[in-house]
Amino acid sequence: MSNKKRNKNLPPASRKLRVLSSRRMFRGKIFSVTVDEVREPTGITARRDVVRHPGSVIVLALDQSQAAPRILLERQYRYTADEYLWELPSGSIDAGENSKAAAKRELLEETGYRAKKWTQALTFYPSPGFLTEKMTVYVAQELKAGEAQPESDEVLECHLLPLSQAVEMVMAGEIRAGNAIVPLLWLAEALRRGEVA
Repeated sequence: MSNKKRNKNLPPASRKLRVLSSRRMFRGKIFSVTVDEVREPTGITARRDVVRHPGSVIVLALDQSQAAPRILLERQYRYTADEYLWELPSGSIDAGENSKAAAKRELLEETGYRAKKWTQALTFYPSPGFLTEKMTVYVAQELKAGEAQPESDEVLECHLLPLSQAVEMVMAGEIRAGNAIVPLLWLAEALRRGEVA
């Protein structure tokens, strides 16, 4: 399908979003919630309930010291899911912090690992229907183990597993956190294509 045909229903580039009103309904430690009346570039006027989040980072800590690449996974209890989930090191970007600095901080805090080589891999929106959060994924390589410095409410188990095993866990439904599924499948494909050295 050509771009012309696919984009024929999109509004002209000159149309912009117009916020008619915005009321903050909640402000918490990490995010806030607003109720916005907007006129979208499509011409639609609508009420949008929005969870506003500063953004977050996810770290693909990749160990290539053995024949098969290994990835650093965490297992922790998540209250909202009421279960233990397999995840990647991740967290919110603090005010005034750039995403790479946040990724380095999260890897060290949660796992104790540091990395010599950092590469920004991809960004994605986990739930763009109501959440402004953008997740930025970094590949961390040339790892060096150290002592974790978790926050007071974090209890984590860290495991270096073969990437192939992690992908099998995704496919079997054992890894269910979207912020782990997307980066793990991306990494497996990027390695297959030779895009990650």
